[in-house]
Amino acid sequence: MDKINDVLKSVLPYTEWPMIVLLIGGGLFLIIYSKFVPFRFFGHAIAITAGKYDSKDAKGEVSSFQALSSAVAATVGLGNISGVAIAIHDGGPGVVFWIWVTAILGMAIKFYSCTLAVMYRGTDSEGNLQGGPMYYITQGLGKKAKPLAIFFCICGLFGFLGVFTANQFTETFMMVVKPTDTIYALEAETWKWTIGAVLAIITSFVIFGGLSKIAKVSSAVVPFMVFVYLMAVILVMIMNASEVLPALKLIITEAWNFKTVVTGGFWGLVIIGVRRAMFSNEAGLGSAPMYHGQSKTDSPVKEGLVAMLGPFIDTIMVCTFTAIVIILSGAYKEDTSGILMTLDAFDRTLFGYGDILLMIIVTAFSLSTLFTYSYYGVKSLSFLTNARIGKLYNVYFVIMIIFAAVASLDLVKNLIDLSYALMVVPNMIAVLLLAPKVNVAAAAYFKKLKNERA
Repeated sequence: MDKINDVLKSVLPYTEWPMIVLLIGGGLFLIIYSKFVPFRFFGHAIAITAGKYDSKDAKGEVSSFQALSSAVAATVGLGNISGVAIAIHDGGPGVVFWIWVTAILGMAIKFYSCTLAVMYRGTDSEGNLQGGPMYYITQGLGKKAKPLAIFFCICGLFGFLGVFTANQFTETFMMVVKPTDTIYALEAETWKWTIGAVLAIITSFVIFGGLSKIAKVSSAVVPFMVFVYLMAVILVMIMNASEVLPALKLIITEAWNFKTVVTGGFWGLVIIGVRRAMFSNEAGLGSAPMYHGQSKTDSPVKEGLVAMLGPFIDTIMVCTFTAIVIILSGAYKEDTSGILMTLDAFDRTLFGYGDILLMIIVTAFSLSTLFTYSYYGVKSLSFLTNARIGKLYNVYFVIMIIFAAVASLDLVKNLIDLSYALMVVPNMIAVLLLAPKVNVAAAAYFKKLKNERA
C-alpha cells in the first residue's frame, strides 16, 4: 500500500493547476456569464425544491427533492466533518475562506452542469433514461468528444469508491467505542477488518436495490441527519458565543497569510481549500449531474436551479459550522487530522458526550454517502460497457469498503484527490463549451416565469 501511496503523491502535484484554473477561473466566468443567476433566483430554487412548480407530465425516475437529497447525501457527509478537519490540519484556519470561495463559484458550476444533465439526457443499453457528464459530452459536443467521456468514466471507477467514508467511519468507531479495550481483547487490525465487513454488508442491502431504493432512503435520512448535526453545532456555538466572531476573524485573516507554513506558500493554501471544497460539494466534478439527470422535471433550467442549492447547504452551511466548532474548541492546535480532530472538538464542547453524538451522526452520514456513491460508479461502468455489466461495479465497490477500513488516511485521501482532479478536466471543458446552450434555455425559462407572475 505504501508504494501505491508514493505513486499517487508523485502524480498529484501535476493536477493542481489545471484544477485551479478550471474550477476557480471557470466558476468565476460562469457566475458572470449567467448574470449572477445563483444569487438572483435563490428563493425560486427553494420553491422548486419544495415542489411548488412540479409537473405531473414530467419525465424522469425521481423527484427534484429526491435528486437533491441523493446528491447532497453523497456530499453532506464525512467530507464536511472530517474533510474540513483535514483542510484545517493541512492549511490552518485560513483555508476555510478558500473553501467558501470555491463553494460560491460551485453554485454556478452546478447550475450549468445539472441543467445540461437534463438537457442532454440519453438512454443506457436497457433503454433506461440517463443523465450526466458522459451524456452531455457525447450529445452536446458530438462523437468527436467521446474520448473525454471515456476518460471521465475511467477516473470515476476510482473516484466514486466509498474508500474515504469507510476509512473515516472505521476511525470514528475505533476512537469512540475503543473495542479492543471494552469488548474483546482483539487486535485493532482485526477490528478494522470486521467493521469494514459489517459496513459492506449493510451497504449491499441498499445499493443492490437500484436508484429508486437509494433515492427513497436518502430523501428520508438526509434532511434528518443534516438537522441533527446543525442543531449540535449551533448548540456548541451558542454555549461559546463569545468565541464565534474571533473564530470567523481568524479564518478571514489567515486566508491572506502570505507567509503561511503550508507547502507551496499562499497558493498552496488556496489549492488545499479548492481540493477540500470540491471534496465537500463536488461542484465541477460531474457527480451531481448523474442524479439530477434522473429527475422528473419538465425544464432543464429548473433542475439546474435546484442543484445549485447543494454547495450552499453542504459547504457554506455545514462546513462553516464544523470549522467554527473545531477552531473555538482549540482542537485544531493538536496534532490530529480528519475525523479524530472533529471528534476531539465535539468531545471538548459537548460535556464529554459530543464524540458519542458525532459517532451516531457519522454512522448516518457514512451509510447515505456509500449508498449514493455506488450509483455514480455503476453509471460510469455502464457507459464504458453496458447496463448489465455496469451493475457489477457494486461488487467491486463493496469489496473496496473492506480494504479501505484498514488503509491509511493518507492513501485514501490521495486516491480520491487525484481521481477528482482528473475528472474535473473533461467535465469542466464540456460545461464551459456548452454554457451558451444553457443561457439560451435560461433566458426562455425566466421570460416564461416573468409572464406567469405578471
